[in-house]
Amino acid sequence: MRYILAILVLCIALNPVISQDVLKIDPGAVLKTTGGVTVTLHDINLVNDGTINQSAGEGIFRFSGPANNTISGVNAPLFDILQIAKTGVAKISLQQNIAIGSGITFTSGLIDLNNNNIFLQPTALLNGESETSRIIGPVGGYVETTNTLNAPSAINAGNLGAIITSGTNLGTTTIRRGHLSQTNGTGAGNSIQRYYDISPANNTGLNATLRFQYFDAELNGLAENILMLWKSDNTTSWNNEGFTARDDINNYIEKTGITDFSRWTLSSPGNPLPVTGFVLSGQWQNNGAKLSWKTETEINNDHFTIQRYYQTGQQQFTDVATVPTQHIGGNSTHTTSYDYFDSAVSSSLGSVFYRIRQTDIDSRFTFSNTIRITPDGMLLFINKVYPTIVQSQLNIQVGNAPLDKITITIHDMAGKLIMQKTMSYQSQQVQLPVISSGMYHLKIQCGQWEYKSSFVKQ
Repeated sequence: MRYILAILVLCIALNPVISQDVLKIDPGAVLKTTGGVTVTLHDINLVNDGTINQSAGEGIFRFSGPANNTISGVNAPLFDILQIAKTGVAKISLQQNIAIGSGITFTSGLIDLNNNNIFLQPTALLNGESETSRIIGPVGGYVETTNTLNAPSAINAGNLGAIITSGTNLGTTTIRRGHLSQTNGTGAGNSIQRYYDISPANNTGLNATLRFQYFDAELNGLAENILMLWKSDNTTSWNNEGFTARDDINNYIEKTGITDFSRWTLSSPGNPLPVTGFVLSGQWQNNGAKLSWKTETEINNDHFTIQRYYQTGQQQFTDVATVPTQHIGGNSTHTTSYDYFDSAVSSSLGSVFYRIRQTDIDSRFTFSNTIRITPDGMLLFINKVYPTIVQSQLNIQVGNAPLDKITITIHDMAGKLIMQKTMSYQSQQVQLPVISSGMYHLKIQCGQWEYKSSFVKQ
């Protein structure tokens, strides 16, 4: 049995449960600390299904020990001070959002956002981040603060590392720091593993200075002495903003004369990517994951590799399938859309994460954004279409999706449209037109819902 250590005063309404390696706050329970008490969780997971809502000065939650642990539960906790004192590179992995009242203190170990978010209250700070003890987010998530920045002078809101100076009143400004490498759509390589979304209420004519701080551990293989600032208004197309000052000893890049803010990251000026506008999206459909992505241009592109991992697994991406480029030679100057349906994905392992690795003819590669899809085992678009060898009609057996109409299209193997018909969303027989013997492609669609199959006409 493990215990909470160094508690000076602990007030509990109802009873939390302390079991082997887990401190669980049950629904309806309230864990309340007073007098600056320190609650030490040594190699213990925290599950908050009740209430943790600390005010300033009420105490510290300290995570220690050599094991990886998690913060989870149905309710987001509000910690006054969260202290990370794990051994070596052990980490706390978030399985829900958390809020921070006064700050996070880093002694050793990591916080993995795990595609969740940390919300800092206006006076909260990150304290003591270092190369070996810091926030990471290899599959997404961000840490956010909102402050009023009126004529700011070297203001580092939340200690997030985006230092802003301007003679202009920016007003209420939200700053998000994420750690996914950004795909640079205008001719640079991947970014470092840090970016900032800066959103001021007044975002015109700022004449601002941004000092972008980073850690060496976030360089993502890029040469530090040639890094430049890159800016995107849509997270897809990027502009090289250059730099005014660069210091690879103190780890910052600075730019003056900035008129407005959006998303910013650091990357090198060379190494063109073989595709631009590389954006992945997806949703759970028909007991599988439907993935869609597009490219705005392709240069020497060879193929795409779909990768996934499960939230309850080892959180390491594995290859699922390969999709070749649609263009001869891998070159295109037009927008190209791709899709893939992962029917082999399990719906019993919680959320599933996807990304796509794009590889060019010279074996260079880059990654798309990472998305999370949560299976919905209760909704089914189309149960089945039968038979696969037909005479004159098909049988469509629908599922239980909340839909009204569906559109059925049939094409021959050459891509010629044979039939298109809108019908009610109900199980029914579909009479085929007079068609020749051979194989045909069937698609049933309603908005984002889509089902594809093939049949043979005798």
